[in-house]
Amino acid sequence: MARSYNLADLLEILAEAGPDRPALVAGDQRRTYRELNERASRVGHHLSEAGVRAGQHVAILAYNRVEWIEAMLGIFKIRAVPIPVNFRYVAGELHHVLSDSDSVALIGERSLLAKVEEVRADLPKLRHIMVIEDGADNEVPGSIPYEAALAGTEWEDEFPERSSDDRYIMYTGGTTGYPKGVEWRCEDIFFGALGGGNVLGDPISSPEAIAANAEQPPMAVLDCAPVMHGAGQWVACMGLFSGAKVVLYTDHAFDPAEALRLLAEEQANVMMVVGDVMARPIAKELDRGGHDVSSLFAIASGGAPLTEGAKDELKAHLPNVLFLDNYGASETGACGPSVGGKEGTARFQMKPGITVLDDDLKPVRPGEIGKLARSGHIPLGYYNDPKKTASTFFTDADGVRWSVPGDYASLEEDGTIVLLGRGSLMINTGGEKVYPEEVEVALKDHPDVYDVVVVGLPDERFGQRVAAVVAPRPGTAPTLEELTEHCRGRLAGYKLPRTVKLVEEVQRTAVGKSDYKWAKAVFADASS
Repeated sequence: MARSYNLADLLEILAEAGPDRPALVAGDQRRTYRELNERASRVGHHLSEAGVRAGQHVAILAYNRVEWIEAMLGIFKIRAVPIPVNFRYVAGELHHVLSDSDSVALIGERSLLAKVEEVRADLPKLRHIMVIEDGADNEVPGSIPYEAALAGTEWEDEFPERSSDDRYIMYTGGTTGYPKGVEWRCEDIFFGALGGGNVLGDPISSPEAIAANAEQPPMAVLDCAPVMHGAGQWVACMGLFSGAKVVLYTDHAFDPAEALRLLAEEQANVMMVVGDVMARPIAKELDRGGHDVSSLFAIASGGAPLTEGAKDELKAHLPNVLFLDNYGASETGACGPSVGGKEGTARFQMKPGITVLDDDLKPVRPGEIGKLARSGHIPLGYYNDPKKTASTFFTDADGVRWSVPGDYASLEEDGTIVLLGRGSLMINTGGEKVYPEEVEVALKDHPDVYDVVVVGLPDERFGQRVAAVVAPRPGTAPTLEELTEHCRGRLAGYKLPRTVKLVEEVQRTAVGKSDYKWAKAVFADASS
């Protein structure tokens, strides 16, 4: 049977080439490549017997655990499409994603399915539910236990031939509006975001070539990010498809001591974190001492900015560690590594096919600002949303198709790209453009700032002024003067905060993004 870049095909090739290599660790559960493949096959056969057909959508609602990865790969086995669902969503948000995605089946943890039951009557297409037990006792009528479903079917890899055109969908929350399903071809997501079978080198030239990864020296990747998000899922897939052992962080809240314990126990070589929100607590835990980090040679980050200040804190204990801080988005895939620099949110060395375009889809000149864009391996568009697709994906006069999700950036003389932020959030102060993410990154480097969200407030003179909601570190209370003085050497004067509000905790959206609506409400409440 001809092989494709469908992720299930790639798993089967690796399982045949290195069946006894460790593939996945989550809590007390461990899987070799053979075991992972066999259990994924059981998931696929069960869904097929339940009436799920190629091209249909199956949602996954769970925390990090082996069943999440088994389910995803099992869905690909039958050429169906996994739909990752955020475990933080409330009933209304769950209804939107399950309805918008046209999901016909759902695999979820029992406790999380309680919220789905609140809206299930209004989801007529959802006809099959598999329940992963997590200790809860709520009822899920008409469902089947996950383990019973797997036990009741076969594990053999007897499936219809798959295609590189089979779909992959990632729902992205972004910073505004409802989550949107970004739809990729499997081949494009594999090369555009999952490492192409060789994360740090040239991609593989055929699906069969991935078998060579089963002969590489064993590596271990500790993935601390939730795999229902793009960053965490992509790193897990990069690890698996490079023949590595992927260790999932399974606690429901991040504990840096537990992460470092896992790192030592599993002798992880790469640790994946979500920006400063995980990196700074890890650095603080390293300050306490007593942790074996001898196996670690790289820290990967995605999903949120990893500031230079956080890197410096980690380097104090890990002087030789390599930082794999990549820019990525659901609409562009993984685009390139950070190369440092104090401008913008970060400076990146982008891969071929990634540039900065003006409004006419022409490359900007060095020093100019435009929108970050990628060609080549990019998504087909947004599922169920032709209007949004037409406003994000464009074909230029030469017939080249571009993904332009709305991040503003400047092109530098050396070819690097400085990321500025999302245009929809831009603050216009006296005719000057300010990108909130750029100011947030500068403020986070202040030693007394734990978290921050920056917004634009109405200003009688300038139209808008820059305002920051700051969660300080315990025992500190940074003033506006201290914060602006800290940023003065990094930001132009018009970008400096004019108003600061200290809060106990910065609120974020269900997908961990800055909650700009909430931040504006903080200032509205303060002035009322």
